[in-house]
Amino acid sequence: MVFASADVGFKQDVPEVQNTFLEDPVMVSVLERLLPSKVLQEISPDLVQICEWANTEGAALTERMEADQPKLRQYDSWCRRVDELLVTEAWKKQKEIAAREGVVAIAYERKYGEYSRIYQMAKLMLWTSGAGLYSCPIAMTDGCARVIEVNGTQEMKDQVYTRLTSRDPRVFITSGQWMTERPGGSDVGRTETQAVWNPSLQAWSISGFKWFSSATDADVAMLLARTHDPANAGAMRDGSKGLSLYLANVRDEQGKLNGVRIHRLKDKVGTKALPTAELELDGLVAQQVGASYRGVKNISPILNITRVYCGMGCTAAMQRFVLGAKEYARRREVFGNLLKNQPLHLATLANMELQYRATSQFTFFCVAMLGRIESLDNNLPQVKDRDIPLLRLLTPILKVWSAKHAFAMSQEAMEAFGGQGYMEETGLGRAMRDVLVNTIWEGTTNVLSLDVLRVMAETGGDALELFIETVRGFLAPLKAPEWAQSAKSLEECLVLISSHFNKYATLETRALLEASARGLTFAMADTIAGALMCQHAAWSAAKAKVNASNNTIAIEANVDLISAQRWCEGLDRKIAFQISALGNENKYEEDKQMLFGLADARTLHTAPASSSVSPAGINARL
Repeated sequence: MVFASADVGFKQDVPEVQNTFLEDPVMVSVLERLLPSKVLQEISPDLVQICEWANTEGAALTERMEADQPKLRQYDSWCRRVDELLVTEAWKKQKEIAAREGVVAIAYERKYGEYSRIYQMAKLMLWTSGAGLYSCPIAMTDGCARVIEVNGTQEMKDQVYTRLTSRDPRVFITSGQWMTERPGGSDVGRTETQAVWNPSLQAWSISGFKWFSSATDADVAMLLARTHDPANAGAMRDGSKGLSLYLANVRDEQGKLNGVRIHRLKDKVGTKALPTAELELDGLVAQQVGASYRGVKNISPILNITRVYCGMGCTAAMQRFVLGAKEYARRREVFGNLLKNQPLHLATLANMELQYRATSQFTFFCVAMLGRIESLDNNLPQVKDRDIPLLRLLTPILKVWSAKHAFAMSQEAMEAFGGQGYMEETGLGRAMRDVLVNTIWEGTTNVLSLDVLRVMAETGGDALELFIETVRGFLAPLKAPEWAQSAKSLEECLVLISSHFNKYATLETRALLEASARGLTFAMADTIAGALMCQHAAWSAAKAKVNASNNTIAIEANVDLISAQRWCEGLDRKIAFQISALGNENKYEEDKQMLFGLADARTLHTAPASSSVSPAGINARL
């Protein structure tokens, strides 16, 4: 009898996705609908090759980056402060590759006009699986380039912008983004960092403490600081209205840090290959970007781009989770049958696939708008009256919604692999930890949900009306009987969203509206994603009609129809609960009582004489 051993017995066939672009019909179909056929034909070989790179050299670089994480050497052997940030050669190699592949440059070369952003983001989506976490500095580099393009001086464009968008590794530089401070993360109005004009340098001198600086090894950085008015004895303004935007070289011409001391590296839950630090600024020499006291407005292009990056990063993570889980289901046999034939497992994977499809549609819709805004005349009615205000509304919605679902899907993907999913070697644990950052970076779920309300309030409800008009525009052509139920469900969703906002958009009921902001934000995401899925399915059906003899196209059209209908089925009931569950007249006060009322009352009634709590004190409270 032969017994199983470490070398003898069953060995699971390893699930491997060979080429993400070639194996993912969802992404290909979305690009086929959004891009002219000639553009897709031209860029497809590049998308295929970046997947091949990601699975080979990219995967090896990522492993080395994770094994050799950033370190800070603050002092040399003679106790001199050096603040040397040590990163692996693999991290440095990623910078060269990002330049060579044009991961930023594609968007600004604009070879394909408004479609260049779609091309760039599609490549970015496939590149991220081999880039480790280098997508973070790339996101901020992209955002910095756009801010300089819109608000920078000619000198900034000549000396910095051209390098941020270069394909030459010897020329290419990256940008950091230093916003977060100790008094407030997203509440930048509490910024303590100050900028003082230095007439001898003809530059601003910035001092303060930045609590969280991603991509600490960047070449330049954009940051907010409270401006001393040189024409008014250095007076400063309070709140966000006192902030201006600045651009600084991280190092001077001698390679020394430019008024920067690296206090310490952050010990994060995930994204460990990415150097993130606390920085003390003391006389950082910088130039102002745009007008004084317009810092928050001037930095908004970065926020649009980095939030779209979050959406695309989450879409990319979902893509890998779904393709990996499906590949494993094709190979893993349990209880005498492959997982792909097990009804419950099949239903679980189908839910993952459905969310990935919806997220892909929403993300690329936002990317297409971004491309039009950057490439077309901003005075065109479509851009000025639709794309610009709609993208401002949708980017926080996309970021919140995609981040929450990507993290949830990481857990489902881990389960789909069973015990093997829990092993670090599979990479799923790292993927779960890394994708979690998207729920926090650039604003938490609550912060961005309130931002959605802010946009709607600041526009007097016009942003919401534009949203409703856009969704109805997607639904208008859907006249065939198979769309009746989906269109009805989506229309009811719009009515629920509009009536809830209008009912509580008053000073007296503001707290109730804020309490339901999450539900409202997710409702808007679910609704527009459903409408986009319906639009895509209708396009797919038309393509199948033209290619009646092609069985593959017919199957694809049927799957698109099933996906859209299933997404919309019962969506109005789901949304009604999402909105009402988080905010109603009684619930807000009940939440306060449940969380703090009783505890505060007990504390006031039985306050101890000292800060220490003895067993006797606990008994007295009981």
